[in-house]
Amino acid sequence: MSPIISVTHLSKTYGSGFTALKDVSLDIRRGEIFALLGPNGAGKTTLISIICGIANLSAGKVTVGGHDINADYRAARSLIGLVPQELHTDSFETVWATVSFSRGLFGKPKNPAHIEKVLKDLSLWDKKDNRIIELSGGMKRRVMIAKALSHEPQILFLDEPTAGVDVELRKGMWEVIGKLRDAGVTVILTTHYIEEAEQMADRIGVINKGEIILIEEKATLMRQLGRKQLTLQLQERLAAVPAVLEPYRLTLDGDGMRLTYNYDTQGERTGITALLGDLGNAGIRFKDLSTTQNSLEDIFVSLVRRGA
Repeated sequence: MSPIISVTHLSKTYGSGFTALKDVSLDIRRGEIFALLGPNGAGKTTLISIICGIANLSAGKVTVGGHDINADYRAARSLIGLVPQELHTDSFETVWATVSFSRGLFGKPKNPAHIEKVLKDLSLWDKKDNRIIELSGGMKRRVMIAKALSHEPQILFLDEPTAGVDVELRKGMWEVIGKLRDAGVTVILTTHYIEEAEQMADRIGVINKGEIILIEEKATLMRQLGRKQLTLQLQERLAAVPAVLEPYRLTLDGDGMRLTYNYDTQGERTGITALLGDLGNAGIRFKDLSTTQNSLEDIFVSLVRRGA
């Protein structure tokens, strides 16, 4: 199946000479949730702005649903719904009016049934007659998504969709986005909440300093780059790691009461069995042990540092 969005050798250089994007190539699959991660200033918003036709590219090519964003702008843009990071709504309009108006901007005929469905899907139906100014920040964010979905786009861009939203509403937003994907909408989101990408994304791209440094299936990324950590709570305080245990590169902390061992889950051997045997031979006893897997945040920080 051909990608719904194809970015080929895309670069963006501003008049000041600053290069925001450098030779970016990226394909987005139809019906997936793709998370684009990167530190502030990495180029996430610039990339979205170019795909959505808000900013001009300096070099390269972008197609949306097979339509070139320059040569066939209207057809490409009609496939896209965009929820920007900043909240821009008509404060004194009602929810129903502002969402209906957004549909009209794309030349779509009135369709009250569709607007009703969108509002109900986003738990906004009971707020349809409220003015925007009367809504909470989380509800305003949902109105922005409703506006973006008003013209029945195939693709939804969410730039920091849960910025400024409390934890409870954030999880509610995740459910909404999951339902959109289930309905066949392709979702591309940028986020600085690593948990958000870990919870929702099918694939993850990492961008840093205007360059894509990794694109991978989330599960594969966690499996390939994720490492586990074995923590041993000691029975007695240890002043230093014995020389015989140096090959394991153990970390001693917790005032000498805790040993930590990092190992690769994909290696042929983890070394744990040998480690425990050598600990026993060295007369080191432990009262408890636990393992933890590196989170996506750990992996992300490692990738960005590597690409710095």
